[in-house]
This record gives sequence, C-alpha cells and structure tokens, in this order.
Amino acid sequence: MQNRRNFIKNVSAFSLGGILAGKSVLANTTTSSVISINAPKKIGLQIYSLGKELYKDLPGGLKQLSQMGYSTLELAGYKDGKISDVEMSEFHKMAEDAGLKITSSHVNPPVREYTASNKEMIADFWKRVADEHANIGVKYIIQPGQPQTRSIEEVSTVCEVFNEAGEIAKSKGLVFGYHNHEMEFSRVIPGGKQMYFGRQALGNNPPEGTEVIYDRMLKLTDPELVIFELDVYWAVMGQVDPVEYMKKYPSRIRLLHIKDKAVLGESGMMNFEKIFELYYRNNIQGYFVELEGVSSGMQFEGVKGCIDYLLRSPFVK
Repeated sequence: MQNRRNFIKNVSAFSLGGILAGKSVLANTTTSSVISINAPKKIGLQIYSLGKELYKDLPGGLKQLSQMGYSTLELAGYKDGKISDVEMSEFHKMAEDAGLKITSSHVNPPVREYTASNKEMIADFWKRVADEHANIGVKYIIQPGQPQTRSIEEVSTVCEVFNEAGEIAKSKGLVFGYHNHEMEFSRVIPGGKQMYFGRQALGNNPPEGTEVIYDRMLKLTDPELVIFELDVYWAVMGQVDPVEYMKKYPSRIRLLHIKDKAVLGESGMMNFEKIFELYYRNNIQGYFVELEGVSSGMQFEGVKGCIDYLLRSPFVK
C-alpha cells in the first residue's frame, strides 16, 4: 500500500483538476457573512490533528481547543486502556474540565490480516475496547486502519469481523464504525493478490466479479451493526466524489471527517458547501475536523484556522 503522503504528491494533477472542483468558500466569504466565534456550532476535532503537541500541556491544550470553539473530541492513540500513555479516565476528566465531550475514538486491532485463526483474538480485543470506552461515555468506536483486502474473499472476511465487532459494541451500548483512506476505493477481484487503484487500473473490461472495496464493505456489513465515517478528503484522493457516496448511502454514512489538504478551505479543491448540505439533509450524527499537512509545531495554529473557517462559513449551522 502506498504511503499516504507520497500518494498525495503523485496525484497533484488530479487534485488541481479535482472531481470536486468547488472553489474555496473562504476565498469568497465577505465580511458581511462572517459569523461570530460565539455562534452555537457543534464542531468536533480528531485529536490526531495535534500529534505530540497536545501532550506538552494536555489540560492547557484541551482548554485552548474549547476556547477556539470546539465542543467534541474524537480520540486517537489508544493502547491498553490509555490514550498516548494517559489513562483514559484521566483524559476524560481533563476533557470534561475543559468543557469538551469525548464522543468517538479511533482504535485499530493489533493485526491487519484477518483469518479464521485470529478472529477470536480480534473479538477479545474489541471486547476490552468496548468496556474501556463505555466506562468514559464514548458512543462510537471507529476503526481507521484498513485491514488486508487484496481480494473479494479477503474483503468478505473483513466484513465478517466488522459485523462481530459491531455486535460486541452494541452489547455495551456503543456503535462500531469504519473510517476510510484512499485505498478503500481500489478494486479487487475474486482470488486476487493485490488491490487495483485508479479508474483505469483494470482496463475498460475488468474481470467479472470485480468490486470497489468500500462498496463491498457497505454491501456485506450489517446496517444495524456497522456505520461508516466518511473521510471526505481521502475519498477525493481515492478518485471518487464523497457527495455521491453520501447521496447513495444516506443511512450508512453516519459520521464525517472534514478534512482538506491542510487547513480547511485553503486548497480550493474541496466542495465543503455541498458536503455540508448533504450532512444536514441526511441527518448525519456528527463530524470531526482532521488536520494534516502542516509543519511540526504549527498544529494548534492549524486547527484554529480550520475552526475559524467553519465558524465563518454560512453553510455550517
């Protein structure tokens, strides 16, 4: 699988042409449409956006986020009951003290290849995860890492594991979901040994039974057990239109990652106005800003730029 950042460099031409060539609303926003930073917009943040910067002063950093206008958090960095070496209960208390609510968490199982021999181990992992997250009142546990999916058969096995994880989460009052990057929009074939990325990867006459990985995941997972958190930027990097997926699967895509090449609205390649139109129309349950592509040490400034963009965007309620 390609490194995410190297992949972006390789598709810069596509980015400029963009299948979502919506112009930056930021560039076209006038001062008359600027909304006060005190506007009651419920905006979430994926803490991965801040990396190690957050932990230099965790209580102070969380208070900064609240002061910027963020109200909810999605965790990252879970391992053995901790979030980046901070006990989950302690992290939860610091977030509450800062006026932030933790509603979601990104968690990956310890293996990428799912087989009949390790299904039980993966299930035991999700049981521990569900217990620990239920204890701090988290609603969603979201897997952000793509398992091994080189063939139709491997995707089918992954979906079986997802459905079981969904059962486990549901038993604890939680919801299990999956977060995409770009390679889920590759195609796979029966008995295959690799993912085929790009519109022309399999030619004009692909073999019978070929499917897009993400579409097969949507098809084979139980709607009562598995939701999808659509990362709109990685969908574009996957050469698909996130708006079309939101239209096609309004009941399956229940969370969003609002993301751009770096600070929201600056690239001009993301049609956030249309994305938010569908967000409200579909009654999606929440969204989280995720930031990458900024220099080390500039993360707090970057997430501030992201929320400022959303606060002054008239299409964000």
